[in-house]
Amino acid sequence: MGKNIVSLFPEKFRQVITDSIKNDRDKLEEIRVRINRPLELVLNGEFITFDDLHVNEVDGQFILNQLSGFSRYKFEEELKQGYITVTGGHRVGFVGRTVLEKGSIKQIQSISSFNIRIASEKIDVAQPMIRSIVNRDSYHNTLIIGPPQSGKTTLLRDLCRLIGTGWGTMTAKKVGVVDERSEIAGSKNGIPHYQVGKRTDVLDGCPKSEGMMLMIRSMSPDVIVVDEIGSHQDIEAIQETIRSGVRLICTLHSDSYQSVLRSKQLAPLIENNYFNRFVILDRNKKITILNHQGRPAWQNGGVTSELDWGNSFNYRQLSNRI
Repeated sequence: MGKNIVSLFPEKFRQVITDSIKNDRDKLEEIRVRINRPLELVLNGEFITFDDLHVNEVDGQFILNQLSGFSRYKFEEELKQGYITVTGGHRVGFVGRTVLEKGSIKQIQSISSFNIRIASEKIDVAQPMIRSIVNRDSYHNTLIIGPPQSGKTTLLRDLCRLIGTGWGTMTAKKVGVVDERSEIAGSKNGIPHYQVGKRTDVLDGCPKSEGMMLMIRSMSPDVIVVDEIGSHQDIEAIQETIRSGVRLICTLHSDSYQSVLRSKQLAPLIENNYFNRFVILDRNKKITILNHQGRPAWQNGGVTSELDWGNSFNYRQLSNRI
């Protein structure tokens, strides 16, 4: 966790947060702030509350000012969407009283809760499974599926690094990252904060649907990487990207492969076999990789494999099964 996260808080909170995670920095997942209630930290799935350290409205305003740079006007789009991404790829979500316009959210006012989700970089976390998405001298079009906090972006980031740098006998490919929320590369002023590959180019803060086409026109990538697809515009852009011959790796919020198959929004992609690999994650960091027919493409004994995201992984035992 960087200093920029601690600096979001008033002075009285900073030392408490720093002391609480000094031996467990890599385990911090979230910092939750609720007005008139105790500060909460989530470490490795377990939560800690500080009952003697309540957050008041002045504290909440301080955090909001730090996030917006004291300009609510520049913060207008984020206030509408309910989140902002800060340096390092950390996402800050917030809720409160909504202001509606023609039935849609115009912005969120009187913010009552913040959720700071800590981004992490875990080098080689994708190494055990990357062989299963190789297609000759390139890669399969791959959809990574999982609920929030299942590690989709962490896995995607390391795939970028490996594909854009090369590994084993695979040469480095030209990777184009369309990083709409600045979470994959964690860019500041357009410069990536995380390791995303030697041959990787990052388009930061651009809508995915527009960015995929821009990336193809301007950077001629071999592989395009995007996070959190879902809109109708995203689906159309994905079809155009794959039809153009560029490989695509992306993530999707979903609880299961079966839910993806039932999705009307995704039907054009699933029914026409746009994806050759489906990587399914859950909050326990289990991983299952299926081919376009829904059959296992990578396994360790059974259908699912355990991926220890915090430690090294012996993937040699799997190489003859892929």
